[in-house]
Amino acid sequence: MSQVPTEERPAPPANPAWRIEHLPLLSTVSMALLLCAGSVGFFTGGPDSALGAAAGVLVVTVSFTMSTLVIAWADTVRPALLMPLGMLTYVVKYSLLGVILAIGVGIKWPGWTALGWGIVAGVVVWTGVQAWWVHRRVTRKVI
Repeated sequence: MSQVPTEERPAPPANPAWRIEHLPLLSTVSMALLLCAGSVGFFTGGPDSALGAAAGVLVVTVSFTMSTLVIAWADTVRPALLMPLGMLTYVVKYSLLGVILAIGVGIKWPGWTALGWGIVAGVVVWTGVQAWWVHRRVTRKVI
């Protein structure tokens, strides 16, 4: 495999911050969801469910933020690293989640169900808000 000479490579964008400019909005929405999930968990199952629901949302927020930062970093350093580092991030992330859930199956804690619902809510809300943000950004550029 031959390497492309430096002078033939496309120049990086002048402002690489566009790769993470959605994080403040997503972090704010995730923190609001964390408070809502904790409240719903508390009113439906007490303190254990509140902790579980909030922890589920927090797991998703940290996980998705980590992926975003790794991918943005790889794109600024060397775009060829995007796929390998992105895949490695997902493999590590989901392996850790699988290990945690496998260990958690044996633990009889009342907050496990709420933790699962918190994860589901976090994924749905994060994905929906990010899709909305991308759609808004694309339509803003077209118009």
